[in-house]
Amino acid sequence: MNPTVLIYRSDLLPASETFVAAQAHALRRYTPFFAGLRPVPASLLIDPCETAVLTHTDNFSDKIRRRFFLHTGIAPRFVRALQRRHPVLLHAHFAVDGAAALPLQSQLNIPLIVTLHGYDATMTDEALHRSSAGRVYLRRKADLRARARLFICVSDHIRRQAIERGVPEDKLRSLSIGVDLDFFAPDPLRSRSLDPIVLFVGRLVEKKGCTHLIRAMSLIEARHPTAKLLIVGDGPLLDPLRARARDALHNCTFLGSQPPSVVRDLMYRASLIVAPSIVAASGDTEGLPITLCEAQAIGLPIAGFRGPGVSEAVVERQTALLVSPGDEHALAEAISCLLTDPCLAGRLAAGGRRRAEEHFSLEAQTARLEDLYTEALG
Repeated sequence: MNPTVLIYRSDLLPASETFVAAQAHALRRYTPFFAGLRPVPASLLIDPCETAVLTHTDNFSDKIRRRFFLHTGIAPRFVRALQRRHPVLLHAHFAVDGAAALPLQSQLNIPLIVTLHGYDATMTDEALHRSSAGRVYLRRKADLRARARLFICVSDHIRRQAIERGVPEDKLRSLSIGVDLDFFAPDPLRSRSLDPIVLFVGRLVEKKGCTHLIRAMSLIEARHPTAKLLIVGDGPLLDPLRARARDALHNCTFLGSQPPSVVRDLMYRASLIVAPSIVAASGDTEGLPITLCEAQAIGLPIAGFRGPGVSEAVVERQTALLVSPGDEHALAEAISCLLTDPCLAGRLAAGGRRRAEEHFSLEAQTARLEDLYTEALG
């Protein structure tokens, strides 16, 4: 029987984090078991039989139990449930969750590794301090850096940010999460929509730059009256973005969070995908946008802003057209080029598939992750 690795995420599991579940399920030399503080409502990403959670509801008593554990690390029944699985390694996603899991690491007496994805290596301490989990992280930050065996950085940008913030360089390893190249694969039998579809997939938060996309699309509609903007995702900016789109656009649809199968079908229909990511006021930036890895695997051309994460996920002029961050006119021009030049769009699409095969294979990247598991176990 393969040794068990405990995959920890305080919230199991946001719909925007399909990559966490996909990576775990791709393990071959280790058996994944998920643990967290609570299940996310309507999450379809993890089979319940593979999960242990501290609490099951958002009622008052369960909120108190989560807060008590977060600050004290005391939860005997939860720890016993995890001990029964005999895990050999604890893998926490995001540094904030790694800090929350430190008491589990101590009580289970197993090595801890942490994947740094984005905000957890780039956001300012002031911004992190606004949440209870962020305050716990700031209090335990030095302890986390001392006790974690390895920190896995999803991009070189995140690695550089981690070094700048004092994470020991000898503990850092760079490894992107891959995508399923069979699931996200070009399908010659699928045809693009007759009307141009511009697709956005991502959390509706400041760093994703959806406000800039809506403004750029108002310029696109003047040139391409039948163009449609489809926005997939949820988040705190949903209502303001809907209001902005109602005022600025004629043809924009918000589809909410969608499972991978629906996202893939939308990618087949779309003319291109847009990544208008920026650096948020809090310092939050992209780590490595997994959606762009999926889009390249399918063979979907990309337009977006140059910048952290995005510029590592794609290759400018080979798989994507990138413009200066915040330049909405240039973004509209890039979108228009891909809508009107099928040869260019086809060249970027083919380049994207090649890049995905070379750099973002879920099977290959997960095999490298398992090598890091073995390294952490010594």
